[in-house]
Parts: sequence; structure tokens; C-alpha cells
Amino acid sequence: MNTKYWEEEIEIASREELEKLQLERLKKTVAIAARSPFYQKVFEENGITPDSIQTLDDLKKIPFTTKAQMRDNYPYGLVSGELKKAVRLHSSSGTTGNPTVIFHSQHDLDSWANLV
Repeated sequence: MNTKYWEEEIEIASREELEKLQLERLKKTVAIAARSPFYQKVFEENGITPDSIQTLDDLKKIPFTTKAQMRDNYPYGLVSGELKKAVRLHSSSGTTGNPTVIFHSQHDLDSWANLV
């Protein structure tokens, strides 16, 4: 490796470039999440669409997801992609209610490994 950067294009980006990338990724995340039954309902109730996200400050429009909501939507209510793409599953034991379940795709794991 001939550089001191891991992801140079991001690490040397200007504040403006970084905020533009963050906004693009936030809109993409909203679009993906909206494919899940749970977030489709939450977003409809709160008037949230990818196009309603115009600035990073619009992140405030998105309500927090609680552990109770994760339990109430067990096991697949928060899944926004194809389950057949899931390669890993993380779950709580469910000792105080339904387990909380999170499915990960290979892309998720690759991104996670890059970040860590």
C-alpha cells in the first residue's frame, strides 16, 4: 500500500463533498428501509420518503426504532431485502420477550469488516 489513507477519496474530501455523500447515502438508506413492512408504515405515518430528505438535518424527521418495536415485528418485519441474501443472523436470546433479530447480507459484512 503506497498511501497513508484507507479510503482516500473519503478521507481527504472537503466538508461539502462529505456532506453531499452523507446525504446521498441517507436517502439511499431511507429508500432501502422503506421496503420493510415496519418502516414502510412508519415512513407513511411520518411523511418520509427519500425525496423528503433534502438536508442532513432532515435526519431528525426519522423516529428512533425501539427494542420493543423490534420485538413486535419479530422475526421478519424489519427485513427490507431478500432473505435469501442473508448470510448471517444476530439475535438476542429473547428471555424478556420475542428475540430481537438482525439479518446481514455479505455486503453488510464486507462493509463492517472495512470499517473495523
